[in-house]
Amino acid sequence: MTTSAAASVSLPADWRDFLALTKPRVMTLVVFTGLCGMLAAPVPIHPVLGFTAILCIALGAGAAGALNQWYEADLDSKMRRTQKRPLPAGRMDRQSALHFGVGLAGFSLALMYFAINLVATIILAVSILFYVFVYTIWLKRRTPQNIVIGGAAGAFPPMIGWAAATGDVTLMPVLLFALIFLWTPPHFWALALFVKTDYANAGVPMLPVVAGERSTRLQIGLYTLPMVAAAILPWPLGLAGAFYGWSAVALNALFLALAALVTFRSSGADDAMVPEKRLFKYSIFYLFLMFGALVVDRWWLA
Repeated sequence: MTTSAAASVSLPADWRDFLALTKPRVMTLVVFTGLCGMLAAPVPIHPVLGFTAILCIALGAGAAGALNQWYEADLDSKMRRTQKRPLPAGRMDRQSALHFGVGLAGFSLALMYFAINLVATIILAVSILFYVFVYTIWLKRRTPQNIVIGGAAGAFPPMIGWAAATGDVTLMPVLLFALIFLWTPPHFWALALFVKTDYANAGVPMLPVVAGERSTRLQIGLYTLPMVAAAILPWPLGLAGAFYGWSAVALNALFLALAALVTFRSSGADDAMVPEKRLFKYSIFYLFLMFGALVVDRWWLA
Protein backbone atom coordinates (compact mmCIF):
# COMPACT_ATOMS: atom_id res chain seq x y z
CA MET A 1 0.00 0.00 0.00
CA THR A 2 1.36 3.39 -0.93
CA THR A 3 1.56 6.34 1.46
CA SER A 4 -1.30 8.12 -0.30
CA ALA A 5 -3.44 5.00 -0.17
CA ALA A 6 -2.63 4.52 3.49
CA ALA A 7 -3.63 8.11 4.22
CA SER A 8 -7.10 7.46 2.82
CA VAL A 9 -7.76 4.54 5.14
CA SER A 10 -9.45 5.38 8.43
CA LEU A 11 -8.88 2.23 10.45
CA PRO A 12 -8.81 3.09 14.17
CA ALA A 13 -5.50 2.65 15.98
CA ASP A 14 -5.54 0.61 19.19
CA TRP A 15 -2.98 0.01 21.93
CA ARG A 16 -1.16 -2.59 19.82
CA ASP A 17 -0.46 0.00 17.15
CA PHE A 18 0.98 2.44 19.68
CA LEU A 19 3.07 -0.40 21.10
CA ALA A 20 4.29 -1.25 17.58
CA LEU A 21 5.44 2.36 17.17
CA THR A 22 7.91 1.85 20.01
CA LYS A 23 9.67 -1.02 18.16
CA PRO A 24 9.37 -3.52 21.06
CA ARG A 25 11.96 -5.97 19.72
CA VAL A 26 14.58 -3.24 19.46
CA MET A 27 13.54 -1.90 22.86
CA THR A 28 14.20 -5.31 24.44
CA LEU A 29 17.89 -5.11 23.60
CA VAL A 30 18.06 -1.44 24.64
CA VAL A 31 16.48 -2.18 28.02
CA PHE A 32 18.70 -5.21 28.58
CA THR A 33 21.97 -3.40 27.87
CA GLY A 34 20.82 -0.45 29.98
CA LEU A 35 20.00 -2.77 32.87
CA CYS A 36 23.34 -4.54 32.55
CA GLY A 37 25.16 -1.21 32.55
CA MET A 38 23.36 -0.33 35.78
CA LEU A 39 24.08 -3.70 37.42
CA ALA A 40 27.74 -3.58 36.39
CA ALA A 41 28.23 -0.21 38.10
CA PRO A 42 30.26 -0.26 41.34
CA VAL A 43 27.53 1.64 43.22
CA PRO A 44 24.27 -0.21 43.98
CA ILE A 45 21.02 1.60 43.24
CA HIS A 46 17.77 1.29 45.18
CA PRO A 47 15.47 -1.19 43.40
CA VAL A 48 12.66 1.36 43.01
CA LEU A 49 15.03 3.93 41.52
CA GLY A 50 16.60 1.24 39.35
CA PHE A 51 13.19 0.24 38.00
CA THR A 52 12.39 3.89 37.35
CA ALA A 53 15.63 4.43 35.44
CA ILE A 54 15.03 1.37 33.27
CA LEU A 55 11.47 2.52 32.64
CA CYS A 56 12.83 5.86 31.47
CA ILE A 57 15.29 4.13 29.13
CA ALA A 58 12.46 2.01 27.70
CA LEU A 59 10.17 5.01 27.23
CA GLY A 60 12.98 7.03 25.63
CA ALA A 61 13.77 4.20 23.23
CA GLY A 62 10.07 3.86 22.44
CA ALA A 63 9.81 7.59 21.77
CA ALA A 64 12.76 7.44 19.37
CA GLY A 65 11.18 4.47 17.56
CA ALA A 66 7.84 6.27 17.25
CA LEU A 67 9.44 9.45 15.87
CA ASN A 68 11.51 7.35 13.48
CA GLN A 69 8.35 5.73 12.10
CA TRP A 70 6.58 9.10 11.94
CA TYR A 71 9.34 10.52 9.75
CA GLU A 72 9.90 7.38 7.65
CA ALA A 73 6.27 6.48 6.89
CA ASP A 74 6.92 6.96 3.17
CA LEU A 75 9.94 4.64 3.22
CA ASP A 76 8.17 2.01 5.30
CA SER A 77 5.36 1.88 2.74
CA LYS A 78 7.88 0.85 0.05
CA MET A 79 9.63 -1.92 2.00
CA ARG A 80 8.13 -5.38 2.35
CA ARG A 81 9.37 -5.92 5.91
CA THR A 82 7.88 -2.62 7.16
CA GLN A 83 4.66 -2.27 5.15
CA LYS A 84 2.53 -3.65 7.98
CA ARG A 85 3.61 -1.02 10.50
CA PRO A 86 0.73 1.19 11.76
CA LEU A 87 1.45 4.22 9.57
CA PRO A 88 2.04 2.61 6.15
CA ALA A 89 -0.81 0.17 6.83
CA GLY A 90 -3.14 3.11 7.40
CA ARG A 91 -4.14 2.25 10.97
CA MET A 92 -2.81 5.53 12.35
CA ASP A 93 -2.28 9.08 11.10
CA ARG A 94 1.15 10.72 11.23
CA GLN A 95 0.09 13.46 13.63
CA SER A 96 -0.92 10.90 16.27
CA ALA A 97 2.45 9.19 15.92
CA LEU A 98 4.27 12.52 16.24
CA HIS A 99 2.35 13.55 19.35
CA PHE A 100 2.85 10.12 20.90
CA GLY A 101 6.60 10.17 20.26
CA VAL A 102 7.15 13.71 21.53
CA GLY A 103 4.98 13.11 24.61
CA LEU A 104 6.77 9.86 25.43
CA ALA A 105 10.18 11.53 25.05
CA GLY A 106 9.21 14.47 27.26
CA PHE A 107 7.80 12.22 29.98
CA SER A 108 10.86 9.92 30.01
CA LEU A 109 13.26 12.85 30.34
CA ALA A 110 11.24 14.60 33.04
CA LEU A 111 10.94 11.40 35.08
CA MET A 112 14.65 10.62 34.71
CA TYR A 113 15.60 14.14 35.82
CA PHE A 114 13.36 14.33 38.89
CA ALA A 115 13.74 10.70 40.00
CA ILE A 116 17.35 9.85 39.09
CA ASN A 117 19.99 12.46 38.18
CA LEU A 118 21.03 15.07 35.64
CA VAL A 119 23.86 13.07 34.03
CA ALA A 120 21.58 10.14 33.13
CA THR A 121 18.98 12.59 31.84
CA ILE A 122 21.47 14.37 29.57
CA ILE A 123 22.70 11.09 28.06
CA LEU A 124 19.13 9.88 27.54
CA ALA A 125 18.25 13.17 25.82
CA VAL A 126 21.31 12.94 23.58
CA SER A 127 20.44 9.36 22.60
CA ILE A 128 16.88 10.31 21.60
CA LEU A 129 17.92 13.43 19.70
CA PHE A 130 20.78 11.59 18.00
CA TYR A 131 18.52 8.78 16.76
CA VAL A 132 15.81 11.13 15.51
CA PHE A 133 17.75 14.06 14.08
CA VAL A 134 21.22 12.69 13.24
CA TYR A 135 20.35 9.15 12.10
CA THR A 136 16.72 9.31 10.92
CA ILE A 137 16.44 12.81 9.47
CA TRP A 138 20.02 13.67 8.45
CA LEU A 139 21.95 10.48 7.65
CA LYS A 140 19.66 7.64 6.61
CA ARG A 141 18.59 9.01 3.22
CA ARG A 142 21.91 10.69 2.44
CA THR A 143 24.86 8.39 3.08
CA PRO A 144 25.70 4.67 3.21
CA GLN A 145 27.56 5.45 6.44
CA ASN A 146 24.20 6.08 8.16
CA ILE A 147 24.51 2.95 10.27
CA VAL A 148 28.12 3.66 11.26
CA ILE A 149 27.45 7.12 12.66
CA GLY A 150 23.84 6.54 13.62
CA GLY A 151 24.80 3.40 15.53
CA ALA A 152 25.89 5.64 18.38
CA ALA A 153 22.22 6.15 19.27
CA GLY A 154 21.82 2.51 20.23
CA ALA A 155 25.09 2.45 22.15
CA PHE A 156 24.04 4.90 24.88
CA PRO A 157 21.83 2.65 27.12
CA PRO A 158 24.67 1.04 29.17
CA MET A 159 26.09 4.51 29.78
CA ILE A 160 22.65 5.70 30.91
CA GLY A 161 22.26 2.73 33.24
CA TRP A 162 25.73 3.26 34.69
CA ALA A 163 25.12 6.99 35.14
CA ALA A 164 21.77 6.31 36.81
CA ALA A 165 23.57 4.27 39.49
CA THR A 166 26.73 6.35 39.89
CA GLY A 167 25.94 9.84 38.63
CA ASP A 168 29.03 9.81 36.40
CA VAL A 169 30.65 8.08 33.43
CA THR A 170 34.00 6.26 33.64
CA LEU A 171 36.07 4.06 31.31
CA MET A 172 33.93 0.92 31.67
CA PRO A 173 30.68 2.40 30.31
CA VAL A 174 32.67 4.05 27.54
CA LEU A 175 33.98 0.61 26.52
CA LEU A 176 30.44 -0.78 26.61
CA PHE A 177 29.38 2.11 24.38
CA ALA A 178 32.26 1.30 22.01
CA LEU A 179 31.26 -2.37 21.91
CA ILE A 180 27.71 -1.63 20.76
CA PHE A 181 28.85 1.16 18.44
CA LEU A 182 31.31 -1.16 16.64
CA TRP A 183 28.87 -4.11 16.74
CA THR A 184 26.16 -2.18 14.89
CA PRO A 185 27.74 -2.11 11.37
CA PRO A 186 28.45 -5.86 11.05
CA HIS A 187 25.10 -6.67 12.69
CA PHE A 188 23.07 -4.38 10.45
CA TRP A 189 25.02 -4.86 7.22
CA ALA A 190 24.56 -8.63 7.54
CA LEU A 191 20.82 -7.92 7.50
CA ALA A 192 21.15 -5.37 4.71
CA LEU A 193 22.86 -7.93 2.47
CA PHE A 194 19.79 -10.14 2.30
CA VAL A 195 17.18 -7.35 2.25
CA LYS A 196 19.06 -4.98 -0.04
CA THR A 197 16.26 -5.10 -2.63
CA ASP A 198 13.94 -3.54 -0.08
CA TYR A 199 16.36 -0.68 0.52
CA ALA A 200 16.96 -0.21 -3.20
CA ASN A 201 13.22 0.00 -3.87
CA ALA A 202 12.83 2.58 -1.12
CA GLY A 203 15.79 4.63 -2.33
CA VAL A 204 17.73 4.24 0.95
CA PRO A 205 21.52 4.36 0.30
CA MET A 206 22.49 1.36 2.41
CA LEU A 207 26.02 0.14 1.78
CA PRO A 208 25.10 -3.00 -0.24
CA VAL A 209 22.95 -0.85 -2.55
CA VAL A 210 25.50 1.94 -3.06
CA ALA A 211 28.86 0.17 -2.82
CA GLY A 212 27.89 -3.41 -3.64
CA GLU A 213 28.14 -6.72 -1.83
CA ARG A 214 31.92 -7.06 -2.03
CA SER A 215 32.59 -3.76 -0.28
CA THR A 216 29.92 -4.50 2.34
CA ARG A 217 31.44 -7.88 3.14
CA LEU A 218 34.85 -6.30 3.56
CA GLN A 219 33.46 -3.61 5.86
CA ILE A 220 31.80 -6.28 8.01
CA GLY A 221 35.17 -7.92 8.52
CA LEU A 222 36.96 -4.64 9.21
CA TYR A 223 34.47 -3.48 11.84
CA THR A 224 34.45 -6.87 13.56
CA LEU A 225 38.13 -6.59 14.50
CA PRO A 226 37.92 -3.44 16.67
CA MET A 227 34.61 -4.71 18.07
CA VAL A 228 36.39 -7.81 19.34
CA ALA A 229 39.11 -5.65 20.89
CA ALA A 230 36.58 -3.43 22.66
CA ALA A 231 34.70 -6.50 23.91
CA ILE A 232 37.76 -8.18 25.46
CA LEU A 233 39.58 -5.06 26.69
CA PRO A 234 37.78 -4.75 30.08
CA TRP A 235 39.46 -8.00 31.20
CA PRO A 236 43.15 -7.05 30.74
CA LEU A 237 42.39 -3.57 32.05
CA GLY A 238 41.11 -5.07 35.29
CA LEU A 239 37.60 -3.72 34.83
CA ALA A 240 36.06 -7.21 34.63
CA GLY A 241 37.02 -10.64 35.91
CA ALA A 242 38.05 -13.94 34.37
CA PHE A 243 34.51 -15.20 33.78
CA TYR A 244 33.72 -12.20 31.63
CA GLY A 245 37.12 -12.42 29.96
CA TRP A 246 36.90 -16.05 28.89
CA SER A 247 33.25 -15.63 27.91
CA ALA A 248 34.24 -12.67 25.73
CA VAL A 249 37.04 -14.69 24.11
CA ALA A 250 34.69 -17.58 23.27
CA LEU A 251 31.80 -15.42 22.06
CA ASN A 252 34.05 -13.22 19.94
CA ALA A 253 35.88 -16.18 18.43
CA LEU A 254 32.54 -17.45 17.10
CA PHE A 255 31.59 -13.95 15.90
CA LEU A 256 34.93 -13.70 14.08
CA ALA A 257 34.41 -17.08 12.44
CA LEU A 258 30.92 -16.17 11.20
CA ALA A 259 32.07 -12.74 10.05
CA ALA A 260 34.95 -14.35 8.15
CA LEU A 261 32.52 -16.63 6.32
CA VAL A 262 30.60 -13.55 5.21
CA THR A 263 33.68 -11.45 4.43
CA PHE A 264 35.47 -14.00 2.25
CA ARG A 265 32.42 -15.44 0.57
CA SER A 266 32.01 -14.77 -3.15
CA SER A 267 29.12 -12.47 -3.98
CA GLY A 268 26.17 -14.33 -5.48
CA ALA A 269 27.58 -17.74 -4.51
CA ASP A 270 24.42 -18.65 -2.62
CA ASP A 271 21.14 -16.85 -3.21
CA ALA A 272 19.89 -18.07 0.19
CA MET A 273 22.44 -15.82 1.94
CA VAL A 274 22.87 -18.45 4.67
CA PRO A 275 26.15 -17.12 6.19
CA GLU A 276 24.73 -13.60 6.33
CA LYS A 277 21.56 -14.77 8.07
CA ARG A 278 23.58 -16.81 10.56
CA LEU A 279 25.78 -13.82 11.39
CA PHE A 280 22.77 -11.55 11.81
CA LYS A 281 20.94 -13.97 14.12
CA TYR A 282 24.05 -14.77 16.16
CA SER A 283 24.94 -11.08 16.51
CA ILE A 284 21.71 -10.53 18.46
CA PHE A 285 22.39 -13.40 20.87
CA TYR A 286 26.03 -12.31 21.07
CA LEU A 287 25.17 -8.94 22.60
CA PHE A 288 22.76 -10.47 25.11
CA LEU A 289 25.37 -13.05 26.14
CA MET A 290 28.20 -10.50 26.38
CA PHE A 291 26.27 -8.21 28.69
CA GLY A 292 24.86 -11.15 30.62
CA ALA A 293 28.40 -12.42 31.24
CA LEU A 294 29.35 -8.99 32.55
CA VAL A 295 26.53 -9.03 35.10
CA VAL A 296 27.33 -12.60 36.22
CA ASP A 297 30.98 -11.64 36.59
CA ARG A 298 30.08 -8.56 38.64
CA TRP A 299 27.43 -10.04 40.96
CA TRP A 300 28.19 -13.72 41.44
CA LEU A 301 31.89 -14.16 40.81
CA ALA A 302 33.37 -10.90 42.09
